[in-house]
Amino acid sequence: MSTDYIVASLPTLAFDAPAPITWEKFAETAPDAERLVASSGWNDLETQLRNAMAAARGGAKYERPADGCSLYWKNRVTACFQEKEVAKRQDMIDRVWWDAAGELTPPASPLGSGALATYAVRLKIALRRSAISTEKGNAAFDRLTAETKEESKV
Repeated sequence: MSTDYIVASLPTLAFDAPAPITWEKFAETAPDAERLVASSGWNDLETQLRNAMAAARGGAKYERPADGCSLYWKNRVTACFQEKEVAKRQDMIDRVWWDAAGELTPPASPLGSGALATYAVRLKIALRRSAISTEKGNAAFDRLTAETKEESKV
């Protein structure tokens, strides 16, 4: 099956929407996706993003070498860290990674292997974001505070 057909047949991903497909289903449809992500230049782009996050957190000495110009991404990540509210900051960081994944799709080939790599990275982001909910957060908080309350009784 051609990459163009696979990309065209995948359900649409949206940043603020739940993931429309599981990773397992995606891997069945596009078994070469992981290889395409690795060969698409994502590793260098991801390293630039991680370096920018390390610098924003004050750990610039831990930067790893990466090909490409990271100034744009560094500025975007730095802007995210200006946000005081943690949940909003994480949304902004996720948006930066989402946008960075779009760099893998060349304009001349919107349904090619780069588009499949973009889809794979964005699907991982969507799946992680789908797993986060207020109910799950409150349940975890209640569980942790219950453990703390039990320890204080002892």
